Amino acid sequence: MLKSHSELWLAMLACGLIGAAYGAGVWLTRTVPAAGGWVGHSIGVLGFVLMLLTETLYSLRKRSRSARWGSMANWLKAHIFTGIVGPFMVLLHSSWKFNGLAGVVTLLTGLIVISGFVGRYIYTRIPRTAEGMEDPGQVSQMQINTLVAARRMLSLWHTVHIPIGMALFTLAFVHIVGAFLFSTLLK
Repeated sequence: MLKSHSELWLAMLACGLIGAAYGAGVWLTRTVPAAGGWVGHSIGVLGFVLMLLTETLYSLRKRSRSARWGSMANWLKAHIFTGIVGPFMVLLHSSWKFNGLAGVVTLLTGLIVISGFVGRYIYTRIPRTAEGMEDPGQVSQMQINTLVAARRMLSLWHTVHIPIGMALFTLAFVHIVGAFLFSTLLK
């Protein structure tokens, strides 16, 4: 169970620094970087790579019970950090235009981030076992029922979070291929 909020503070600090650099660039040039320009592409590519790492590395570690690549708590913290910073960079890449497929991808990105915050809240609020209760010897039937209900809620959350993520990455890949074909190769 996560006991601190360090990954959230670090993510907010990183977003603040990235946002400040972006804002300084906008202020100096008096223009928002185009999504298809060098700066826009760089921000988008780096943000997407962070999002892709968010999804793949944490999932691989979670499913690999025999691998000892660090604790699951640290992997979850990294997942949360990159799951906040990557989407923020993709938002900056959008140049504040939300049309067509790119708009749908941005909407799904927002939904997956919100869903991630909900999942983190649920995850940090439930003990992993009945022994995680304050006094295991005094665990009441009501506490056990609450634990079971909370685990069901986390399971339900997974059935929403994971398909949104799959749809997001599918459409993001379509967007990337389309942007590459139409913006890069046809110029």
